Amino acid sequence: MILTTTPTVEGKQIVNYHGVVFGEVIAGVNFVRDLFAGVRNIVGGRSGSYEDELTQAREAAMKELEQRAMEKGANAVVGIDLDYEVLGQNNGMLMVTASGTAVTVV
Repeated sequence: MILTTTPTVEGKQIVNYHGVVFGEVIAGVNFVRDLFAGVRNIVGGRSGSYEDELTQAREAAMKELEQRAMEKGANAVVGIDLDYEVLGQNNGMLMVTASGTAVTVV
């Protein structure tokens, strides 16, 4: 499966459009990560725990997007866009949405 943010795949021709596909993940950020991220915010530097959570959520959203494209018979997804939002009480949830157009390329 080819996954790309570009509207085409270089060297390939789009022969069929299967529609827009999505992958959505909503992940909770736990108390311990919040505590250590708060300390990191005071002393400076990067928050590895939040970065790990973000990476896992993004990878899961992309995997879901890929699965949905395969279910439609596509072999590529073009024009992928990733969006990130915080949700829930006290912004304790992270939502990652991946969207793109499922296509068949040759």
